[in-house]
Formats: sequence, C-alpha cells, structure tokens
Amino acid sequence: MPPILQRYATPLTIGLFLVSLISGLALFFGVWQGVFHGMHELVGLVLIVPFGLHLWRNWRPLVNYFSKPAFPATIAACLVAALGIGLASSAAGGGHGPAQFALLQALTATTPAKLAPALGIDAETLVATLKARGFVNAVVDASLTDIAADAGKDNGDLASALVAAVGK
Repeated sequence: MPPILQRYATPLTIGLFLVSLISGLALFFGVWQGVFHGMHELVGLVLIVPFGLHLWRNWRPLVNYFSKPAFPATIAACLVAALGIGLASSAAGGGHGPAQFALLQALTATTPAKLAPALGIDAETLVATLKARGFVNAVVDASLTDIAADAGKDNGDLASALVAAVGK
C-alpha cells in the first residue's frame, strides 16, 4: 500500500464513521432531518472507500480475528439483530418509507369521487384536471393509482395534478 494511503486510511475511516454516527443519531431522534438525511446516506457510501483501505492496510492482523470463534459468532449475532430489527420495523408499519410517501400512497389508492371532497373540490373538477394533465382515462370511480397506470404516469405526476386541482 502506498504511504499516503497508509497515512489516511484509518483516520478517514474514523472521521467518516463519526460523521455517520452523529448524523444517524440525529436522524433517529428527529433532529434536523433535512440536513442529516442526505449527508448520512452519502457519507455511508463514501465510507466504503476508506473502510476498504483500512482492511487492505490491516489485513494480516484481521486474518487472526477471522480464525477465532468469537468472529463468526459476532458476525452472526449482528446479522440476526439486523434482520430482527428490520422485520420488527416492517411489521410495525415502518417499511413504507417517509410519512409523506405513505400518505401519498394512501391518497392515490382512493378514487377521485372519494378524494375530491377532502381537497375542497368536486370530483368532476378533479377528473377534468387529471385529464388536462395527461391522465386521459380519468373517471370518478377508478382509483388514482389505476388512472395513473393507464396513463403511464407515477405518483409524482399524480401529486402534481392533485396540487394543480386544489389551486383551481
């Protein structure tokens, strides 16, 4: 390994890990989510490079860990814990992503006839707006998801059309 990589592999790993740790804690506790979310994801990806350099630099000492019984037991415990947390989160309804996406999915699963009154407009106005926005097969009694699929559009397009309909 070149000397410059030897000098910076471990400090970069530690520094980026600390940034990831702090941003992860902030996300967990709901602090400045707009600031920390993108940073946490990007730092997590960037952390792969110094982690690989750290493994390369310390490969021989690490091989000693691989041969001890504590290593596979610890890795197995970590994987079981991660799987358990993921399954528990998914079962508790946490598998749908951010709340705004879950809300949009719930809104688009309904029909224009049911959604329009909640938006403060009538169903015909909503259908007319959808048609003007390219949802050509829009009708009052079909789900918005089906209307979008028929038009080759997605929930983002639907959200834009719904905002436009409310603005009329």
